[in-house]
Amino acid sequence: SVLWSVLQMELEALRSIYEGDGCFRELSPVSFQYRIGESGDPKAFLIEVSWPETYPQTAPVISMDAFFNNTISSAIKQSILDKLMVEVEANLGTAMTYTLFEYAKDNKELLMENQPVNTVTSVSNNTAIGIPDVPASKKKDKKEQLSKTQKRKLADKTDNKGELPRGWNWVDVIK
Repeated sequence: SVLWSVLQMELEALRSIYEGDGCFRELSPVSFQYRIGESGDPKAFLIEVSWPETYPQTAPVISMDAFFNNTISSAIKQSILDKLMVEVEANLGTAMTYTLFEYAKDNKELLMENQPVNTVTSVSNNTAIGIPDVPASKKKDKKEQLSKTQKRKLADKTDNKGELPRGWNWVDVIK
């Protein structure tokens, strides 16, 4: 169909534009992720854009549910999504994935201006994100709060959905 060829063209354009760009990730031929900011940047965030069948006549699905964004408050995620949707409205009917990623890059400071830096996540009072409490009976020392670096390493180990690989937290019970 004509629509498919439009998507095909956009896909190829995205691949060539972002070739070698470590921030860009193609999750599938109709789903892409882009990291805005360096991975060490406390204001970095990930946006995911997926194309429904009727894209670009209809809006792409934009998500900020990636594990990478865990430290960003839901209010800020929502405000980023709202601003991106304004861009979407302005670009309906045209290939806009690149436009959205570039808009987010150009406006990163504005989009994240209300995101506090160096706070423990606002999600809940878990000291360590995504790490189950290890029962105290285990002869291992208690988990201290993770440093930024450790959290980052943890985030790097996860896949794009924030799922950790199977078995990442298995505890060796047999001694």
